Amino acid sequence: QVQLVESGGGLVQAGGSLSLSCAASGNILRINEMRWYRQAPGNQRELVAVISGGRTIYADSVKGRFVITRDNAKNTVYLQMMTLKAEDTAVYYCNANVWVPTTGSWSAFWGQGTQVTVSS
Repeated sequence: QVQLVESGGGLVQAGGSLSLSCAASGNILRINEMRWYRQAPGNQRELVAVISGGRTIYADSVKGRFVITRDNAKNTVYLQMMTLKAEDTAVYYCNANVWVPTTGSWSAFWGQGTQVTVSS
């Protein structure tokens, strides 16, 4: 089965930086798009950043502060977070569109999430 595992979450002071990683493994042929979401308590899950081919898309709330990158050979996506704010506190989830050869289709998979807490 396809598995996505996030790492790098933790506690950081406001104004600081933190980098997240998400590695996909399992029955994967190709990944065409990878995404980062986040969800704070009581809030809707929010799309933070997308990388597809050479294109990147960012939520307005993080644009200029977060950078999404990808290593296709490692099936890994990264999220570099800078100038962190209290409102960035959330569980961050990795999501990927994966071509699964056994089913012959694209399927979306989620990671388990990693907690990011920004303190003053």
